[in-house]
Amino acid sequence: MLDKKRLLEIMLTARESDLREMSLLKQGKGWFHVGGMGHEALACLSLLLRDDDVISTHYRDKAIVLGRGLDVDYFARAYYGKRDSYSRGRQLLGHYSWRPRNIWSMPSPTPSHLLPACGIAWAMKLQGKTSLSVACLGDGGARQGEFFESLAFAVERNLPLLLVVEDNHFAISTDTRKMNPLHLGMLDESRVTQVNGRDVDILAAAFQENIEHIRAGGGPRIMWCDLDRLSSHTSSDDHSGYRAAEELANEQKNDVLQVSMNRMVDQNAMPLGELEAMRQRVSVRVAQAYAEAESHSNPQQEDLFPELLGPAPAAQPISLPNAQRERMADAVNGFFHQILDRDDRVVFFGEDIEDPKGGVFRLTKGLSTKFPNRVFNSPLAEATILGVACGMASYGMRPIFELQFIDFVGPGWNQLVNNLATLRWRSNGQWNCPAVVYAPCGAYLPGGGMWHSQAGGSPLAQHPGLRVAIPSTPDDAAGIFQTALTGEDPTIILLPKHLLWKRVAVDGPAEPVGFGQARVAREGTDITVVTWGNCIEVAEAAADELGTEASLEIIDLRTVVPWDRECVANSLKKTGRLLVVQEERESCSLGQMIISWITTNQATWDTLLCQPQLLSKPDIYVGFQHEYEWSCLPTAERVIQRAREMLTY
Repeated sequence: MLDKKRLLEIMLTARESDLREMSLLKQGKGWFHVGGMGHEALACLSLLLRDDDVISTHYRDKAIVLGRGLDVDYFARAYYGKRDSYSRGRQLLGHYSWRPRNIWSMPSPTPSHLLPACGIAWAMKLQGKTSLSVACLGDGGARQGEFFESLAFAVERNLPLLLVVEDNHFAISTDTRKMNPLHLGMLDESRVTQVNGRDVDILAAAFQENIEHIRAGGGPRIMWCDLDRLSSHTSSDDHSGYRAAEELANEQKNDVLQVSMNRMVDQNAMPLGELEAMRQRVSVRVAQAYAEAESHSNPQQEDLFPELLGPAPAAQPISLPNAQRERMADAVNGFFHQILDRDDRVVFFGEDIEDPKGGVFRLTKGLSTKFPNRVFNSPLAEATILGVACGMASYGMRPIFELQFIDFVGPGWNQLVNNLATLRWRSNGQWNCPAVVYAPCGAYLPGGGMWHSQAGGSPLAQHPGLRVAIPSTPDDAAGIFQTALTGEDPTIILLPKHLLWKRVAVDGPAEPVGFGQARVAREGTDITVVTWGNCIEVAEAAADELGTEASLEIIDLRTVVPWDRECVANSLKKTGRLLVVQEERESCSLGQMIISWITTNQATWDTLLCQPQLLSKPDIYVGFQHEYEWSCLPTAERVIQRAREMLTY
C-alpha cells in the first residue's frame, strides 16, 4: 500500500529544494540549476521498487531520488559542488548517483544510460533474479538511436527493463509533440502504457501494474508519462521566450503538487493543519540543509585524479599448452576456454562469435558449444555491445565483449568514451566498469581496405579512464587478458590481425604481463626502437638486416595506456637515440606522446645524442589496393634508412 503522506512529503521536499536553489542562484550563490518541478509525482515509482532494483534516473528526478531514501543534504552538497557530494563536484546538478541505493550514475549525453540499463537487466536475468532495471528519460531522448537499440535488445532478450519516458513536450525549446516516436506510431503499443503523470493515483497504479508484469517475466515495458515542465529547461534558459503565456499559466494552475495537496485535504487523508505543519517542517529542513552545505569543504587540486582508475591490476601467470602458445589466435581461444571454466561471472557477446562461426578470426571457436548460456551473438550494433558491457560490468559481471574490427567502433564511440571511460571518475568511485573489450586491428594484411585496416590505438589513448593494450605475441595476448580480468577498469585489447596466425617459437614458461610493463624484445646498444603490435615484426626484420652495422634495442610496449616510461628511459641511457615506430597515423598519436614526454623530461632529455625520430603512417587511410597499404606503412627498409640517418649524429 502506497504511503501517501510520505509521498507528499517527498514531493514537497523536491519542490522546496528546487525553489531554494533558484533563490540561491539569484543571490549569486551557485552556478547552475536544473529543476524537476512538475515531475514530482514520479516519486511514487521509487516507493514501489525494491532495494535490489537498479534505477538510472533523468536529471529532473529529484523526487525519485528522495524516494530511494536519500536526504535533501544530498542535493545541497551537489548544488555547491562540495567535496563530500556524490560526485565530489565532478558532475552537473541532476546527474544523480548513489551506489548504496542502486542509483546508477547518469551521464549528460541523453539517453546514454539506456544501454547500460539493458546490461544491468541482462545480468539480473542471467543470475536468475527477479530484480528490475529502471531507466528514466525525457521525451527528447526518445528520438536518439540508442533508445531504439535499447528497446530492441530488451525485447530480443525479454529483459526485466522498465523505460520511463517523462514527456513534458519540450526538448529545451523544441516542441516534441509531433516528433516523438509514440506520436509517430513507431512503438509497439502492447508494450507502452500512456499515463497522466499529473495524477499520483493513476500514475502509481500504472507503475504497479507494469512492475508486476515485468517481475513475472513479461519482458520490457515503457511507461509514457504525460506531465509538465513548470520551470525553464535550466537556469541558462528562459522558456517564456518560446512558450505561450497562456500555456504556462494553465500548467501552473494544474501544478501536480498543488493538486495532490488539495486532494489529500479534500479526501480527509490529511487535515489542513497537518499539511501546513508538513510544509513548514520541509521548508525549515531544506533551508537548513543548504545553509549547512555552503560551509562544507570544496574540492582541492589533489581531488582531481583520484578514482580515475582503480588499483593497477596484478600481473597473473597463465598456463597454456605449448600448442596454444605458438599462435596468438590459439592462445586467446585457449585462455577464453579457461576463464569460462573458472569464473561464472564471465559472459561473451559479439558479432558472429557463436559456433559454428566462432568469430571472424575464430577467436571464440568452441565457446558457445561448451557454454551456451554465457556466449552469445550480438546484433550488428556496436553501441549495444559497448553499452551493455558497461551496465553488466557495473552490476558485478565480467563481460568480455568483441568488436569485429576496431574500425567499427564509431557507432559505439558514445558508450566507450562517455560511459565506460568516465563511470568510475564521475561517480567518485562508487560505480566501476571492469569490462574487457577486444578487437582485431591493424594492417599488413592486404585487401582489408579503409574499415578493416586501421590501427586504432591513438584515439583510445586520448580518453582517460581506459586501459589499452596491443600485444604482439601469443603469450602476451593471453597474459594481458588474464591480468585485465583482475582489475576494476575498462580495458581495450587490440589484437593485430596480421599476427593472429603467425607461429612463434615457444621457449620456457609464459611470463605474467602487467599493465605498464614493456618487454625488451631484443637488446642493443645503438638505437632504442620503441614500438608495439604489428611493428614489432617490422623492427625485428630491420634489426636482422642491419646486423652489426647498427645494434637496435627493440622495446615492445605491450600496453600503451599506461606505457612503461621507466623501461624506455633506461634503454636511452644505453643508446642515446630514440626511434618510435608506429602503425598509427602521425598527428595526435601515441608516438608523438612518447616523444613529447622524452623531450620534456629533463632526465631523458639529457641522455639524447640526437633528436628523437618518429616513423609513422602519414595522416592518411589504408586503402584496399595493396599498393596503397605498403606505400603508407612503416617497413623494415624505412626503419633501416632512418636508423642509418640517426647513426650519423
